[in-house]
Amino acid sequence: MKKSFLVLLMVLAVACFAAAQIQAPTSDVLGAHLNYGRGCAACHAPHSGAWGNGANKSGDTASGTSILWGQDVGNLYGKTIITAGNTTEVLPASMAAGTPDVNGLLTCLSCHDGNYAQGAMMKNQVFETLPATYGTFNTIPTLLGNDGDGKGNYLANHPVGLNATVSCGGQWNWDCTETNGSIAMTGPNSSQFVKNYGWFVSLSAYNSTAVVTCTSCHNQHIMNVVKVTNGATSGLPSGYYATMFFVRGPYNPASGTAGSNQTAQFCRQCHGGEANESNGSYTIPTTF
Repeated sequence: MKKSFLVLLMVLAVACFAAAQIQAPTSDVLGAHLNYGRGCAACHAPHSGAWGNGANKSGDTASGTSILWGQDVGNLYGKTIITAGNTTEVLPASMAAGTPDVNGLLTCLSCHDGNYAQGAMMKNQVFETLPATYGTFNTIPTLLGNDGDGKGNYLANHPVGLNATVSCGGQWNWDCTETNGSIAMTGPNSSQFVKNYGWFVSLSAYNSTAVVTCTSCHNQHIMNVVKVTNGATSGLPSGYYATMFFVRGPYNPASGTAGSNQTAQFCRQCHGGEANESNGSYTIPTTF
């Protein structure tokens, strides 16, 4: 009888967890990237690249030749930006450079720079509804090169680019395995973390090393939800989880739950030294 009761409690606990965390989006998943109704064509112009979008101030003739990009990137070619930790990135000299920072960084900056490239149709404020106590009342900047710290200052932004590398071992990193720029969470700590949360980031390989670009953490096509499949990359129950800011994993600072650690868990995917599993606990789960 007692055993049956305990089993019932466990089933109810799992059911409550799933019901509380798994939710379908209530608004279009493209969110802010609907671009005031222009939708996909705001970034991917079906004809003529930046000329087709009427925003080609630099005269760039190559924007549309890669993924039909419709924003003006000409003023960004070859520019040097320095992000947090004095991480230096020399932006590609063309859309045809073939390096991960073309589609993963250069294209993003064509809208989100605000310094060399003026963001087309952007109002430089966050799209999501957040608690009134969060940030500066929903006017959090979205232009990396013009975010309130002085135009041209990128130091307040997470390291990105071909020199923003991720490696296994060391004080801050996971007990993982890196092979030709591919990270495998194979160690006892990292593999347990995958069970407790997951591995949602999308790192790029450059010169056989894993590097971080904007799209490592952000899925530019889906703003408010992430699909989780229980298995090799996550131990969470399968379903659609709330996220924000186009983040690739479950991430919701507006959840209202005081003990929620889901946003910290997302960061711990790369910053393994700060994870529970690296600090003596394998049993602390992801709390939503």
